[in-house]
Amino acid sequence: MVRAGPADTGEVTVLGPDGAETTLTDFSAPLRASGVRPVEELSTHAPDGYPVHGWLVRPDGPGPHPVLLVVHGGPFAQYEWSLFDEAQVYASAGYAVVLGNPRGSAGYGQGHARAVLGRFGTVDADDLLALLDAALTRPDTDADRVGVMGGSYGGFMTGWLAAHHGERFRAAWSERAVNAWDSFTGSSDIGWWFAGEYLGTDPERQRAASPLTHADRITLPFAVVHSEQDLRCPIEQAQRMFVALRCNGTEAELLVFPGEGHELTRSGRPRHRVQRFEAVLDWWHRHLPVEQESPAA
Repeated sequence: MVRAGPADTGEVTVLGPDGAETTLTDFSAPLRASGVRPVEELSTHAPDGYPVHGWLVRPDGPGPHPVLLVVHGGPFAQYEWSLFDEAQVYASAGYAVVLGNPRGSAGYGQGHARAVLGRFGTVDADDLLALLDAALTRPDTDADRVGVMGGSYGGFMTGWLAAHHGERFRAAWSERAVNAWDSFTGSSDIGWWFAGEYLGTDPERQRAASPLTHADRITLPFAVVHSEQDLRCPIEQAQRMFVALRCNGTEAELLVFPGEGHELTRSGRPRHRVQRFEAVLDWWHRHLPVEQESPAA
């Protein structure tokens, strides 16, 4: 069998008839030698009492560290007990990384997954903020230095949180996001049914659930990142959001990767994946510096 864990990218293992395991490979030795930050479980309850579960990846040192709330796509997906390259990169750069599995995520049963039907931006947002609050009770995290980021549904949620809970964050990085359900329906390769399944077919309800509708409420620095050939969330989703933000006077930047699709961060060209990581870290070093400024004398 091939088995992967939180500190490796997968090894070939033989499982004997007596249950004994023999690992045949050590592909991840160089990775471990370079340093893999441990992953810790994080649990709390939302304001309505619902249990929320996720993960925390912390950098070296006592802190207090700046914090990144990272939201996965889907929403029917999950952060798992496995190695996640993005969390490792951000933690190695000095950020405490909060990875939440709010209602709508996979892995916790059908009720958990279906809890967001017709309710995008409600209980899922509550769950993410509750998990963030749990992480911020730790003495090694800094509640005054928090950023939010995510891709696809995570990009949607980044825009939503920036518009409705912007006071919680210093800056936002929204990637391959759904920002406007009206143009998403019929243009995304996911199928015409998706928006109706999650939001219903009422155009006003879809409009109310679109981050673009609330772009005028976003005042924090906002990065809009997209791939030119994204068929899942077409690039107009990014263009419309960026223009709206700039027209409103918001500090916004647009970064577009040519020749890439929705899977840039997972299966894009290696040079683009490296460039993206460089851009992410540059954004956070500018807006969420790891080193706090010394108080004036």
